[in-house]
Amino acid sequence: MSFKPLQDRVLVRRVEGEEKTKGGLIIPDNAKEKPAEGLVVSCGDGARKDSGELIEMSVKPGDKILFGKWSGTEVSINGEELLIMKESDILGIIEDEAAAAAA
Repeated sequence: MSFKPLQDRVLVRRVEGEEKTKGGLIIPDNAKEKPAEGLVVSCGDGARKDSGELIEMSVKPGDKILFGKWSGTEVSINGEELLIMKESDILGIIEDEAAAAAA
């Protein structure tokens, strides 16, 4: 089954959190916080103004993003746990430092 979000919604795959602390302690699953970072899987076409003009999305599939802790709705698609959220729930795009330096 494939899924395409509508309007200004985004389908996100969470990026897994750290397994160990900086000091080397292993964090058990029940003590881990759900990460607030993710990868955009797919996007809708964008919102529309009252005039009907399309407002394009600021994110695209493959972007690594940061979102609010309580953002989105958890869904299971093809056995994978994903999030659906509005674009306004996304706080920003995380850019790779090497890619940003090359630009």
